[in-house]
Formats: sequence, structure tokens, C-alpha cells
Amino acid sequence: MTRTTTILAIAVGLASALTLAACGPKEPPKKDPAANARAVRVVRIENRAITGALTASGSLIPREEAAVNPEVTGYRVSRVLVEEGAYVKAGQTLAQLDGVLINAQLEQQKALAAQADAQAQQAEAEAARVAGLDGQGVLSQEAIDQRRYQAKAARATANAQAAAYRDVQTRSTKLAVTAPVSGLVLERTVRPGDLASGGATPWFRIARDGQIELSADLSEDDLARIRVGQSAAVTLPAGGTAVGKVRIVSPQINPQTKLGTVRVLLPVRSDIRAGGFGRAVFGDASGQGLTVPETAIRYDADGASVMTVGADNRVKRVNVQTGARGEGLVTLVKGPPAGTRVIQNAAAFLLDGDMVKPVEGAAPAAPAQPAARPQAADKR
Repeated sequence: MTRTTTILAIAVGLASALTLAACGPKEPPKKDPAANARAVRVVRIENRAITGALTASGSLIPREEAAVNPEVTGYRVSRVLVEEGAYVKAGQTLAQLDGVLINAQLEQQKALAAQADAQAQQAEAEAARVAGLDGQGVLSQEAIDQRRYQAKAARATANAQAAAYRDVQTRSTKLAVTAPVSGLVLERTVRPGDLASGGATPWFRIARDGQIELSADLSEDDLARIRVGQSAAVTLPAGGTAVGKVRIVSPQINPQTKLGTVRVLLPVRSDIRAGGFGRAVFGDASGQGLTVPETAIRYDADGASVMTVGADNRVKRVNVQTGARGEGLVTLVKGPPAGTRVIQNAAAFLLDGDMVKPVEGAAPAAPAQPAARPQAADKR
């Protein structure tokens, strides 16, 4: 190989190396965070009134409850005539006691009363014979006085036996255990064969006139917004709703709990049962304050919070304290100021510092689904 050929080969090699170097990998362009930001719907915190914001939960209890026990003891129950859930009238017999023993006592006491009355009549006749013989010497004054005292004692004994007879007569009429009021039988604890005793457990519990009401506790501030006669929609355990009226507003606040009681009288219905749980919404009560949609509130181990969106479109978690609710809104007792943008759906998977594309305004209602077309019949 000549010198000229060698120089040419070296030059070609250098040119190839430079060409390969120019075609090597280039640095990727930097990504724009805003271009990859997630679009989210945001709403602003506003000061508004919430109609129906005042709610209260409590127990369903009888408006007035009557407890029924036997008035006489020591006798067996022969029959029980009503069951739980029955509607009874005042004076109706609920249970009947066995009267065999008391009937025997009644006959015995009747005979004793008759015997005592006969003895009293005899003593009074003997006392009448010595009338006017005082000081005449026919009988000693001691004998005369003795006849008179015996007549008085015999009459007193006769009166006592007569009273005892009337007592047994009265107790014999109490063998029928009757309802003191008209209403719904809530509970029955007696069985045929039970012995009537003075126990603390009533045989029957009756809700007078079948009326049930909601007893709920409210704070002092909320209690001031309730008045007698105010309407309230009560949600029942089974999911139904009943409209009632406020009957009582507690005149005092419990010094320990700082709560007062409100009683809402409900209509008489078979699906309203004592002992259940209800939630009342007072329709004509309203609350005023900073509000956000209920869906904007996030709940976790640290409490309630909202996800705010700053001017740089980055997300920040802010703790809040919630208040009254209604119409799908919730008031913020403590939290960001009015005008702050918050993410409408708190369930969105976002973290502090994430950049988003905010879309302002409430989400539109979902369009109604078209009705399914009927399938054409197969033609064979």
C-alpha cells in the first residue's frame, strides 16, 4: 500500500466516525406538568341559606304510656284475652283471674257478717229492756250499763264484718284486669297460669290512643330555632317518611350535655313502631353560612377536610369543621374563606401538590336513560 492510499483510508475513517457521532442519541425534551394535569370539577365556597338544614335524630317513644298490673294478688291467671299489637278500648278486659278461691271467701264473709248482725240485734234488744230502769233497784246500775256496752260492741263487730264482706265483694270485681285507657298494646308479659303478685314488671304496656312521637336532643342554639307546631319530616327505620308536628320544646337545657329535648308527634300508622330510631328534618328551619356540596367533604383518620385549588392550580388539603346540612349542602363552621375553589368530588384520588385543570361549576345532571325498545317477536 502506498503512502497516498494510507492517508486516504485514514481520512475516510475519520469522516465515518464524525458522521456516527452526529447521529447519536439526543436528550429527551422536558415534560410540561400542565399538559398532563388531570381535569377536575371545582366549586367555590359561598355564603348561602340552607332550607331544612336543621336535623335531629332520636328514639320513637309512646306519647303517653299506661302500665297495667293486677289490683289483687294471690290468684292464678285463667285467661289472657289480648296480644301485643292489639288495639283496645278503655275498660276492656285484658286478662281474667281464677275466682274459685275468692268466691269461697265471699260466701264465708257473707255468713260472718250475717252472724255478727244477728248478735248485734240480740244485744241491742237486751239493752232496750233495761231502758228506764236506772235507779229503780230492779237491776244494779252495773248490769244495766253492761247490757248497753255489749250492744254497742256487738254493733261495731257487725259493722266490721259487713265492711270485710264489702271488701271481698270489691276484690271479686277486680278479677278482670282491664285497660285503663284506649290504645295500642305494646307489650304483654303475662301467661295463663301465672300467679298475680305485686311485681315491678307490668303485665301490659299500652300506648295511649296508639300515638308515637320522636324524642330528639338538640343543642341550645338549634333549640332556639324550634317552635311548638313546627312541621318536621321524620325518616323511619324502614325507609318511609312521616310528617309530624313539634309538640313539646324542652324549657330547660341539661347542664351536663348542654342539650334540650324536642318531641315531634307523628300520625298513627302501622309502620311507626315504638323503640325504633328516626331522623327529623325541620322543613321551615334554615341555616346561614359558608357552604360546599356534601360530596366535597372528605373524611379520614384526621377528620373532615376539603381539597382546595390554589391560583397555581395545585391541590392542597385543608381541615374543616362541618355544621348544618340540607339540600345536598353542608355549612363550614371552620375552614377556608368564601370564594375558595374546592374540588367537588372529594373521592377523587389527589394528593397535596398535584396540579389539576379546574373546571368551575356544578356537574350537570345525568341525562335520562332512553326506555328500552321492546324486542320484536321471532318470525319463523
